[in-house]
Amino acid sequence: MPTKDSGAGGAGRKPATGNTGRNRNAYCSFCRKSYREVGPLVEGPGDVYICGECIELCQSIIDQEKRRRGASKALFTHIPSPRTIKEKLDQYVIGQSRAKKVLSVAVHNHYKRLSLGDQGHGDVEVDKSNILLIGPTGSGKTLLARTLAKVLDVPFAIGDATTLTEAGYVGEDVENLLLKLLHAADFDIEAAQRGIVYIDEVDKIAKTHQNVSITRDVSGEGVQQALLKMLEGTVSNVPPQGGRKHPEQQYIQVDTTNILFICGGTFVGLDNVIARRVGKKTIGFGSNPEQREQSLGAMLNQVTSDDLIEFGMIPEFIGRLPVIAPLDPLDEDSLTRILTEPRNALIKQYQKLFEMEGAELEFDPLALREIARKAKERDTGARGLRSIVEEIMTDVMFELPEIESKGKYVVSEDVVLGKAKMFEQPAASPDKKSA
Repeated sequence: MPTKDSGAGGAGRKPATGNTGRNRNAYCSFCRKSYREVGPLVEGPGDVYICGECIELCQSIIDQEKRRRGASKALFTHIPSPRTIKEKLDQYVIGQSRAKKVLSVAVHNHYKRLSLGDQGHGDVEVDKSNILLIGPTGSGKTLLARTLAKVLDVPFAIGDATTLTEAGYVGEDVENLLLKLLHAADFDIEAAQRGIVYIDEVDKIAKTHQNVSITRDVSGEGVQQALLKMLEGTVSNVPPQGGRKHPEQQYIQVDTTNILFICGGTFVGLDNVIARRVGKKTIGFGSNPEQREQSLGAMLNQVTSDDLIEFGMIPEFIGRLPVIAPLDPLDEDSLTRILTEPRNALIKQYQKLFEMEGAELEFDPLALREIARKAKERDTGARGLRSIVEEIMTDVMFELPEIESKGKYVVSEDVVLGKAKMFEQPAASPDKKSA
């Protein structure tokens, strides 16, 4: 293998050559790994070497930069209308029309803010309106965020507030939320600065009033204070490897001015705070579950900033979330529709699984109503539906792959109540019977 070729270099310049036996002790000038670790090195002028790993890394960086420059120009050629966004949300989320309208308008305005910045209209500066979603468990807060992530053309990240701690303590920094957004944008900083971040379980960082300990509330008020500048707009230093374990790493600077933040939380007990303010009693011996559910939805619709401050959120944090969107508790009708109507409906999922086994599955309308009634009793919202259907389907799903003559299975109300079985055990009778 040649080491020098004066004719090929041109103007007396030494070309890059392959590694030879005489420089087996050379090191890569980029990663400092030796020939023995990474194999042959490519030699450049002035005793500069580069290994194959660094060449691949450089190529991926150049390809990524080409993709980024090509994609950012046509990022906002079409701004979806609020109605279009809401119709896409309707395909996955049942009910919650108020929350869907608020989200659709906020996202539409977010696109318009970014397009104004691209077109250079500096006469009017449009501020962003961060959103706070409040609703009971299983009402669809996280599902709304996940569905938004599917239908949007901007980077979208979902973070969890429960793992965040104050700076200087074991746990995640608030900047790790932006790191997730950078991952979603394939580390394209310009695209990430136009993205949307959903912070889940934000009620878990409320101040603990009953905490009489002298220790600091490291995962409560301190986290709210750390989030303040990020929500409003600042240049954050994001550690590319996450956390404080690598103090020598180079930070990535991300401007959060154009990032839309959506926060969601259950806020258990907030209805009692509102009830005290409006002078209504929500719990008593004379109240039935339906009235209590209606009162919960009515109470959450009357929420104000003062109620959230009394709950344990600091005024500065609530002030940076000007749009509050309460979600209604799900009633039996909504739970029944959730079983059948969305694109990822639970019944459709099981029918697909049965279809893959060469069998049919049908749910009686009375059975659907009974499943919704049971889920309502569990008080876990739409999450209770899956556990109930799993209980019903476990036995038949266990036997189904080994049943020879597959046909149609019907889930009736008696099957849901446990009074009848969907099929006879194969040992007793190999023929299927519908309940």
